Amino acid sequence: MPLWPFAVYFCAVLLIVAGMLFISFFSGEKHSETATGTPYESGMIATGAAHERFSIQFYLMAMFFVVFDVEAVFIFSWAIAVRDLGWTGYTEISIFIVVLVATLAYLWRVGALDWGTSARQKRLQRQFRKEARS
Repeated sequence: MPLWPFAVYFCAVLLIVAGMLFISFFSGEKHSETATGTPYESGMIATGAAHERFSIQFYLMAMFFVVFDVEAVFIFSWAIAVRDLGWTGYTEISIFIVVLVATLAYLWRVGALDWGTSARQKRLQRQFRKEARS
């Protein structure tokens, strides 16, 4: 299998990207007003630092949302083609949903969905009791 078409394509992509960056650097606006570097908060004056730390729970929830949202896309696409897929498709989507439910149950069990400190403390107490028994 010849690799030269891939190399030509790769070089063409690099040239196009470099050309776009080069043209935008020289043809873009260059101004430095006092308000250029300040963040725009929908017309409201920004308060606080831009580099605040968020709890890891926010990122975990966002990740869970993306994962389960993508999986919902797969289920919707299966629902559109359900007649064409037949029983084979039904079996496959059933296994897929069982894996989804098992994943959600696992996340619930390990406490990844707990937000409060009391839930975290209860989980740590249960873990401590298990370790004390053994």
